[in-house]
Amino acid sequence: TACINTMLDNFGDENEVVVFDQNSNISFLGCGMALWIGKQIDGPEGLFYSNKETLESKGARIYMESPVLSVDYDKKEVTALVDGKEHVESYEKLIFATGSQPIIPPIKGVELVEGSREFKATLENLQFVKLYQNSAEVIERLENKDIKRVAVVGAGYIGVELAEAFERVGKEVVLIDIAETSLNGYYDRELSDMMNKNLEDHGIRLAYGQTVQAVEGDGKVERIVTDKETFDVDMVILAVGFRPNTELLKDKVDMLPNGAIEVNEYMQTSNPDIFAAGDSAVVHYNPSQTKNYIPLATNAVRQGMLVGRNLTEQKLAYRGTQGTSGLYLFGWKIGSTGVTKESAKLNGLDVEATVFEDNYRPEFMPTTEKVLMELVYEKGTQRIVGGQLMSKYDITQSANTLSLAVQNKMTVEDLAISDFFFQPHFDRPWNYLNLLAQAALENM
Repeated sequence: TACINTMLDNFGDENEVVVFDQNSNISFLGCGMALWIGKQIDGPEGLFYSNKETLESKGARIYMESPVLSVDYDKKEVTALVDGKEHVESYEKLIFATGSQPIIPPIKGVELVEGSREFKATLENLQFVKLYQNSAEVIERLENKDIKRVAVVGAGYIGVELAEAFERVGKEVVLIDIAETSLNGYYDRELSDMMNKNLEDHGIRLAYGQTVQAVEGDGKVERIVTDKETFDVDMVILAVGFRPNTELLKDKVDMLPNGAIEVNEYMQTSNPDIFAAGDSAVVHYNPSQTKNYIPLATNAVRQGMLVGRNLTEQKLAYRGTQGTSGLYLFGWKIGSTGVTKESAKLNGLDVEATVFEDNYRPEFMPTTEKVLMELVYEKGTQRIVGGQLMSKYDITQSANTLSLAVQNKMTVEDLAISDFFFQPHFDRPWNYLNLLAQAALENM
């Protein structure tokens, strides 16, 4: 539903738009659920950036709690369950913005029953977190004073943010991942090692390089068992990733092996009357010029806008993505874009990387902070394909600057002498991104 609001802003008044959604709410900002769980915000109200009434005021006809049962692609008809009865709606253009579902890991005791987009566990306090309802249930269960120890399975963005959230509300936390570090694929070890130390300094137990084998308990969670250790816990959060929710289109359009719908630069599938956007669709990944699956809200809203613009004619082409992201973790501000040294291999890129640290502004100022940075660039061409930054000072907007460098195919040399302003309150005569690129040139 992150796509729908931006779609409607771009459809035009001449089009009749009908929306079916099986959830009871629209446009919950899942990126903010850790803030809600960790009591860093007062409540969930601000996490809804649209609603049924707003969308209807833009001219759409909205059916909530109305799952689509089937689609007849020859007749161009959608059959949905509306108020307990089958409802058939014809279409000229069909848009899939069906999002994603949590991945169910092969763990003994995690016997889950899929019901629409939600999952209900057989053990009490075994939780997924994606929808508003999931977060609300976790918060309600945390009111139980018997829940003192929480295991988070998955040390990606959601996992580390939830680990911080549970620590903030006084829980003992163990963070488990099969990888040897956190945020694998987003940051290289020079930065992730610092993040891991930050987590440990706040009392979070790190159990990396461990495969979860079972969740056990008598009716409710009591322990989690890996191939190396057993942890006594009262709640388990499964945050191992997402997969596209695209069963309705299976074998009807081109997809990646994981089910992500392939689209062209105008968001059309292999059937030109069917469009796709958001977590159900691929993105064009600029660093490697490949079609990748990167479920981010930023990708969803851009793709939603593009569907609206291109529904009746091809007007605005997709520029692709770098998968740019940011993270706030116990006072550290962290940003990344494009590939890391490790993920470059998976994307068929031969790269080099330079790590550099400097103060963000002059030492004669009353205070300053170190910025740890990494620049990733293609061997031979010097084309910038990724970058990462980390500081106690908020340098995260510089991840956006590096994102533009990747999108526009800038070289290390270009960045080394790019024009950035100087003002002692904010930076140095050479901006720290200039210095990072200059350090990369010296290493060539």
